[in-house]
Amino acid sequence: MALIEWKKEFEVGIADVDHEHQELIKLINDLHDAISGENATISVMDFLGEIYSHVSAHFALEEKIMRDHKYDQYTDHKADHERLLDELRDIMDDYEESAYFSNEEFSAHIERWFTEHFKTRDARLHKHLG
Repeated sequence: MALIEWKKEFEVGIADVDHEHQELIKLINDLHDAISGENATISVMDFLGEIYSHVSAHFALEEKIMRDHKYDQYTDHKADHERLLDELRDIMDDYEESAYFSNEEFSAHIERWFTEHFKTRDARLHKHLG
């Protein structure tokens, strides 16, 4: 079962970007499947670490594009990226301290962030870039 389902509201209206975002959600779902059930092949920390790594790399690329194009909303957009990475790191730290991880809380957090970030910041950025 998917942790996060792709929703129309995640779309920014640019096929390549929407595809990349769909791939990120697919990765999250694939990793979630790998930690679920009796035959788990990765740990929760590996799951969170992989997500953190991929999201961080995606953000670094996006931020480079914004800098290269002297994007007027770079500072705010980057701050939103940093906020998500801080929140992911907090989830990882909480898990290390208490071994507590909730699929439902994680899914709600990520889905809320995708909905807000994709529809606002990413949509504006990619419309600006054309």
